[in-house]
Amino acid sequence: MKRITLNIEDLFEIPEATIYNPDNIGLIRNVTIDSREIKKGSLFIAIKGKRFDGHSFVRKAVKKGAALLMINKNKLNEFDDVDLPIITVRNTTKALGDLAKLWRRKLNTRVVGITGSNGKTSTKDMLAALLNEKYSVNKTERNNNNNIGVPLTILATNEKQDILVVELGTNHFGEIKYSAEILEPDYVLITNVGSSHLKYLKSKKGVLKEKFALFEEAKKNAGKIFINYDDPLLKKYSGKFNNSISFGFDKKVDVSGRVINYTDDGRPVIEVMKKNKKYINTLPLYGEQNAKNFLASMSIALEMGLTKKQINKGTKKFHVSQGRLNVQQYKNFLLIDDTYNASPESTKAAIELVEKIKSFHRKVLILGDMLELGKDKIKLHCALSSAVIKCRIDEVYSIGSGMKALCDKLINKNVITINFKKRESLKKFLLGYNPAGAAILVKGSRGMQMEEFASIILRNAQS
Repeated sequence: MKRITLNIEDLFEIPEATIYNPDNIGLIRNVTIDSREIKKGSLFIAIKGKRFDGHSFVRKAVKKGAALLMINKNKLNEFDDVDLPIITVRNTTKALGDLAKLWRRKLNTRVVGITGSNGKTSTKDMLAALLNEKYSVNKTERNNNNNIGVPLTILATNEKQDILVVELGTNHFGEIKYSAEILEPDYVLITNVGSSHLKYLKSKKGVLKEKFALFEEAKKNAGKIFINYDDPLLKKYSGKFNNSISFGFDKKVDVSGRVINYTDDGRPVIEVMKKNKKYINTLPLYGEQNAKNFLASMSIALEMGLTKKQINKGTKKFHVSQGRLNVQQYKNFLLIDDTYNASPESTKAAIELVEKIKSFHRKVLILGDMLELGKDKIKLHCALSSAVIKCRIDEVYSIGSGMKALCDKLINKNVITINFKKRESLKKFLLGYNPAGAAILVKGSRGMQMEEFASIILRNAQS
């Protein structure tokens, strides 16, 4: 099998690129923006980010064995002493995407693109675990789902891999379109359309418009489109594409699912049906949201021909990503660490999970603000009160102005509530808190750094 490489002809296709010493450029087998990951013969691209400027690491990359450098045009004079071929471009971040597009077109790999307001990382990880039982699979690692992470994921895929599963993230208009055009996906799925990044995307309709660019790119490339029939904004597109498959907890879909039971600690038992074939699995993960993520991943896995045996084996290998509904049971309490991020939909789902855990009688929430909600911030925080009451939550301890509004809404609702103005006050409270007999959820947006409070609970309980 011929190894995928970039050659000098490819490099000349990069828009607005100037190549110095082109005669000394050999085949490029590895592209990186991290000087620590340089291999012999690597192309090092100096990316200017928010915290670091890759141009500061050019000489380190040269010492590590880089064969070729790509830098911004305005930096060329700084590297007159470097005795290597250099490519200059107006914007190295854009050029990274151009290189990834060239690499993508050399791949025979089938490419899956996944986006959505909630559950895209879990769905991506579940799908990759399932497909890995039949195919050689590469996937987005960690949260590399932006205009840099997507190109790097493509460039890290080789000719031996059958499937590439890529997560696409966004918080501004145009980001999904940019990544999708580089990705040229064969299969696409939007997990759902929720109230995320409203500060920039304005409304759910704005979120849909941004995410929908993934469907449009798939249609352009005759790709297969997977439509979540349970999402009211996505449902209306069922049947609108010539090459689509619908999935959901509705019986009118091509791939249907239902939660038939929950284990005592809250893990769902889910039944999936496609063309009268039934698949029943107890998930090693928690909550109804993960049941929905599993159904989404199954809709693609079944289309790719996985057998029941392969699905059963793959499901058992699911693992929880750090801070994403990570449930740990200790001697006398249970901790749900869902601190990676928060939206109104994911927070409501996490609260509902707490209610489903029957093995601990006390139900406790430690909540931080949901960020980037724009003008509806207070309204969306207050709306969580119905879930808190319905799920019979006993105690809510919170930080942030949005969560203060929620606590005010819960006054006289038989719920113990305390909102802390300062992080140190909440830390001090938790250091003296007795978690015995409690199922405790810790959740908030990434910027609230709620993982610190989850760590304090554990440290205090283990001391």
